[in-house]
Amino acid sequence: MEKSNLILSLGLTLIVGLSMGLGSLLSFFIKGNNKRFLALSLSFSAGIMIYISFMEILPEGIELIEAHKGHETGHILALTSFFGGMILTALLEKLVHKIGGDEHHDHGHDHIHGEHLSNLGIMSAIAIGIHNLPEGLALFTTGLKDITMAIPIAAAILLHNIPLSIAISVPIYYSTKSKRKAFFYTLLVGLCQPIGAILGYLVLSSFFDDVLFGILFSMISGIMIFVSLDELLPTSQKYEDHHISVYGAIAGMMVMAISLVLFGHSH
Repeated sequence: MEKSNLILSLGLTLIVGLSMGLGSLLSFFIKGNNKRFLALSLSFSAGIMIYISFMEILPEGIELIEAHKGHETGHILALTSFFGGMILTALLEKLVHKIGGDEHHDHGHDHIHGEHLSNLGIMSAIAIGIHNLPEGLALFTTGLKDITMAIPIAAAILLHNIPLSIAISVPIYYSTKSKRKAFFYTLLVGLCQPIGAILGYLVLSSFFDDVLFGILFSMISGIMIFVSLDELLPTSQKYEDHHISVYGAIAGMMVMAISLVLFGHSH
């Protein structure tokens, strides 16, 4: 593992986390009326995540494990990790729903009811903060192995961090009339991404080898597919006609395909 990759991966994860603060600032101007922007941002990042998961990260994970465990065993372990990532994310979603009472799915642009909005913003912050911990580790781990693969993932996360930050900052801003509070809570949630990266690295760093990287890559691809299908695309379709979401996802896939060719990746 190169030291430069360690520094670059941590820096990339920090920048992505801080982007939620930028999204909070933008929310004071965008607010909820530019629904097409929100829909396209969410679906575009979903397209990026789906494409890179199936075309790059999962194949990379399978290849790394098979090189050490053989074709059959390696393939089974990789696929188990892939679906395991989905199951873990689903369980995490259940936990988030219990904490937030499903409110984090309602982005609060049509419900300006004081205390209810304040609770919605806080519950959204808790839910998204939990979601950001493994996402930060996923980005960081990818960067440790291949920083060029981490850059488009970072772009996808950054793109969907902006609508997620709006889910936190708008309810808190409308209920408290304080831009400072809205910005502070949103930035705190964004910092969960580098925190997740650091904690994960401290726990796993002594175990890093190609097999563990392969398992993590396979799990990451499962996590990203689940988040795209369960969160990004359905939320995008709530903001706009579903065709806009489909077009955004296809555009994300096309951009991802072009960037992978430019970076020289192929599986």
